[in-house]
Amino acid sequence: MSGHGDPHHEDFQLKDTNPLLGEQWPKGAGGPARPSGGGGGGLAGWLGVDKPSSTYDLVEQMFFLYVRVVKAKDLPPNPITGSPMDPYVEVRLGNYKGTTRHFERRANPEWDQVFAFSKSRVQSNAVEVFLKDREMLGRDDYVGKVVFDLAEVPTRVPPDSPLAPQWYRLEDRRRGADFKVRGELMLAVWIGTQADEAFPEAWHSDAATVRGEGVASVRSKAYVSPKLWYLRVNVIEAQDVQPRQPPRAPEVFVKAQVGPQILKTSVVPAPTLNPRWNEDLVFVVAEPFEEQLVLTVEDRVSTSKDDLLGRVTLPLTLFEKRLDHRPFVQSRWFDLERFGVGAALEGGETRRELRFASRVHLRACLEGAYHVMDESTMYISDTRPTARQLWRPPVGVLEVGMLGAAGLQPMKTRDGRGATDAYCVAKYGQKWVRTRTMIGTFNPTWNEQYTWEVFDPCTVITIGVFDNCHLGTNNGNASSSSSRDARIGKIRIRLSTLETDRVYTHSYPLIVLHPSGVKKTGELRLAVRFTCLSLVNMVHLYTQPLLPKMHYLHPFTVTQLDALRYQAMGIVAARLGRAEPPLRREVVEYMLDVESHMWSMRRSKANFFRAVSLFSGAAAAARWFNDVCLWKNVATTALVHVLLLILIWYPELILPTVFLYMFMIGLWNYRRRPRHPPHMDTKLSWAEAAHPDELDEEFDTFPTTRQHDVVRMRYDRLRSVAGRIQTVVGDMATQGERLMSLLSWRDPRATCLFVFFCLIAAIVLYVTPFKVVALVAGLYLLRHPRFRSRLPSVPSNFFRRLPSRADSML
Repeated sequence: MSGHGDPHHEDFQLKDTNPLLGEQWPKGAGGPARPSGGGGGGLAGWLGVDKPSSTYDLVEQMFFLYVRVVKAKDLPPNPITGSPMDPYVEVRLGNYKGTTRHFERRANPEWDQVFAFSKSRVQSNAVEVFLKDREMLGRDDYVGKVVFDLAEVPTRVPPDSPLAPQWYRLEDRRRGADFKVRGELMLAVWIGTQADEAFPEAWHSDAATVRGEGVASVRSKAYVSPKLWYLRVNVIEAQDVQPRQPPRAPEVFVKAQVGPQILKTSVVPAPTLNPRWNEDLVFVVAEPFEEQLVLTVEDRVSTSKDDLLGRVTLPLTLFEKRLDHRPFVQSRWFDLERFGVGAALEGGETRRELRFASRVHLRACLEGAYHVMDESTMYISDTRPTARQLWRPPVGVLEVGMLGAAGLQPMKTRDGRGATDAYCVAKYGQKWVRTRTMIGTFNPTWNEQYTWEVFDPCTVITIGVFDNCHLGTNNGNASSSSSRDARIGKIRIRLSTLETDRVYTHSYPLIVLHPSGVKKTGELRLAVRFTCLSLVNMVHLYTQPLLPKMHYLHPFTVTQLDALRYQAMGIVAARLGRAEPPLRREVVEYMLDVESHMWSMRRSKANFFRAVSLFSGAAAAARWFNDVCLWKNVATTALVHVLLLILIWYPELILPTVFLYMFMIGLWNYRRRPRHPPHMDTKLSWAEAAHPDELDEEFDTFPTTRQHDVVRMRYDRLRSVAGRIQTVVGDMATQGERLMSLLSWRDPRATCLFVFFCLIAAIVLYVTPFKVVALVAGLYLLRHPRFRSRLPSVPSNFFRRLPSRADSML
């Protein structure tokens, strides 16, 4: 395995960058643009105004020429047919041109489309706007044009209002600007930056080669995760259940289905016509509630055969929303649609009586006081309950400037050469963002800034980079339903490790694991700032449970949580995949770590060595004590003798001395506190030394593709059991690392709180008799259960919020 001094390992390290953030805006802000005959006056409008940027200050300023084509009026008819023309507009700047959609036989068309031309690619002094008539055969007919001199184009600085479009008379191309033709175009032309409101929806010259449906997939977008609820269905009992084969008493169970989720109650232990279960079935559902709850009552005839006895379909809007931990929810009886002998009977009254003879008793509700987890708790980005009424006010603001990437690897082949069309995705809380796709470059520059409200600093933002494989066929990159956006890499940043109001500008290595080993696929450049809105509320959060109260008052089992999380991820992926443009399923699953709980020998070894490294401190302390006993350092041994005598004669000084020592160690470690957020660590993840056979096992499908049936069964069982062991070992290591982080300043606020607590505790314990402290502590530990709360204690809440090295696990 490579050492820290190895150049290969250093290639995976975080790097400081010095981007030019918050530059000045260009001069030339003024009135509306004046059309010209295309004469040159330089690019004075691009140079800069004396008005500085304000909120969009975490990215390097990029300048664009925006052209908004609104509509046209009084267009002349087709000179040949005499019918209204099929108009469209072509905007041309140098070698780049963009076209609007065309309308059939429309004299007054409306487009309202925006075109954006990057300053870095401008090779002309004028922008030309042509109006053309689409011809089915032959060349499109030219109608007229409007020309703007770039030196006369105004600059718009948000938050100024949008520039008002104006009517411009079409010029005749052959006879110059002095000759006008029939028809007018409503246009707005201005110079702006990526902070402009028109930026996300604009056609970009950077992606001029993309055509058709691929245009939508290259634009920047913001997405919102669907609002998830837990649906709790308490199946109490059924009444008058009639078997298909009387007089045999049925062995009944209930099967419930919501979409693809299927859960079953246990089979009643004794055959009966009135079975009783009183079992909870929990599902994940999303607003708007499109699925229905389908309940079927079935008879276990044999191990391989179940008879359907009754069924009922219930809309999810029928159920009450519970917003607290009150145990009482009104139960209801629902009639079952009959099957079998009763359903086959004919005749009015008899059929109606039998139809409602069987019924099922339910208590169902939508749980709004839980946080529905669609991501791993180790990398959780949101802890709020579903119900908005239970949300606390935000405690901070997270701003991320996605500057660009460098050194990306070719992810596909286009025209016989390697190519990459990269875009960036960030996920925090319910908000997902996606930058625009940079076409055909290994060093994309996005320079897009996004903002999130922070409700809990002990959360993680995940940022991934992907290659866009859905750009349409005209791009030379054939798009098919089977193509997938390839993952280039991702990073995680825990907010609690960020100092308040500091701008972090780093280049993060993008690391992925392949069957052939670990690979660096490039570097991602970010600018990150965490701003605190209320220091009091943020400090108060460190004493609160990480999750809402319902998770502790009515907890789920570990198996339930795993199943529910998997279902929640599926719902989120499906809903975001229906957006326009869609956020692809493979992207959502990679961002949510859908495979994080799968068995991996490499991951198990990494967690084992994390746990082993925790004991290195105890081993070092043992070696130091052995050196003291051997008098290797006379002064140290003498000081230890003095301390030993003091503590023997005054045992009440033991605890205050320990707290005082931790206070001093915390202050001493402040000088060596981490200066940057954690990142993916290939050495910690044991990725650099993974054996090829271990990687083959990790990338093997689940279930395994091995041929022998017995080996397959044992192999899958081993992987399933070992996966849980791996999680337990990782959790043990996490707890130890949280303990070590108390004084490491990895979380500056947590360490500060603990250090001052140690100082106060030391002072209090110095002035308080030891016997009183011991008596109070003993009585508190032995207090009656009546005086105990089911919620975690303040120290426990504080400890669970501490960071661990799990953030740096690959």
